[in-house]
Amino acid sequence: MKVLWIFAHPEPRSLNGALRDEGLRTLRTLGHEVRETDLYAMGWNPVADAGDFPVRDPEGRLRVAAASKEAYVAGELSEDIRAEQEKIRWADTLVFQFPLWWFGPPAILKGWIDRVLVKGFAYGVRDAESGRTLRYGTGGLAGRRAMVVVTAGGGEPGFGPRGVNGDLGDLLFPLHHGTFWYTGMSVLPPVAVYGADRVSEAEYEAAATVLRDRLRALPDTSPIPFRREDVDYDADLVLRPHLAPGRSGTAVHRATENGSRSRARV
Repeated sequence: MKVLWIFAHPEPRSLNGALRDEGLRTLRTLGHEVRETDLYAMGWNPVADAGDFPVRDPEGRLRVAAASKEAYVAGELSEDIRAEQEKIRWADTLVFQFPLWWFGPPAILKGWIDRVLVKGFAYGVRDAESGRTLRYGTGGLAGRRAMVVVTAGGGEPGFGPRGVNGDLGDLLFPLHHGTFWYTGMSVLPPVAVYGADRVSEAEYEAAATVLRDRLRALPDTSPIPFRREDVDYDADLVLRPHLAPGRSGTAVHRATENGSRSRARV
């Protein structure tokens, strides 16, 4: 495999830093090719603005989506964005590692997504024959897989179906479904480490073992069975009525073979 590991934590000596090193070492030992994007170490600029499009008319109104597509097609995006897009083209698997801050990824990772996954490259791509926009199962990044490695300060029960923090699968839904699946990437179940602020040596070794095992199984891991827009949704992008009837919420966008609500834990 060709794995791009995107790391978003400011402290290399942290739990996240140790797990990142463990993961990269495991992948290389298994013979996989690895590249890394260490956002804090790079001093990544997370702010999408006119500087991303250096050749646009500075007097014109900035429409970010349109400007990004125009610059992408012309090969005129800023150099740091083009470098990250080249890493993505090279990779068949993307691993996103971050601590859960305020129920989402750090701003620097959101900024990487905002600036790198631009229109024309990751989304806003149309089928050449039908003219249909490709998304939710198809798109500019189709053929790749994505997996999250996340740490959370709270204990695991608090991130369960009845936990006060909300189910982890729901918290990751905007990233899993709204970013990865939207752009066509298959989404693998995440690796989660709980109680990150108070991990003992034994607990760290248990977490590292889980991570190593998941990475060994990475080529054969089944993705979360999200539904495809071009199959399961009507023209208004609403789930067809015969699928998960009477149900709502994020779980209805996962399918099982018989079309009922998926019970897969994510």
